[in-house]
Amino acid sequence: MATHATMPTRRRTRARAPARHGHTALAWAMPLVLGVILGFWAFFIERDGGATTGGQIWLGVVSGAAFAVLCHALVRVRWALPRELRAAAFGALTGGAVGFLYSLNGNSVLASSAIGLGVAAGMFCVMFYLYYTRED
Repeated sequence: MATHATMPTRRRTRARAPARHGHTALAWAMPLVLGVILGFWAFFIERDGGATTGGQIWLGVVSGAAFAVLCHALVRVRWALPRELRAAAFGALTGGAVGFLYSLNGNSVLASSAIGLGVAAGMFCVMFYLYYTRED
């Protein structure tokens, strides 16, 4: 009668490091690039073909830096959020940015809010679909 013998295995002596989400070079570069794009876009909308002033430059720098910081903060904490809240956060960030840029054209607060809410709702749907179909 044959018996089953277990083969000896080597045991790991060190614990495995946990996955570090949000610490890659792309996690730093993407918010920076998006912030620069939003800053230049805000600057060019405010400039409107006229002469460049210091206020326009500061508007572009501050709005780009604020968007980059918010985007980086969202990238850092996104895996701690449930998928619904994560999708809502990306929608709010995108809708707020688009509504802000739309308001720089001199449109009313109501129109800017409506455009921002529409974009936020669309981004929420897209991000929720992506998270729902690709997560366990």
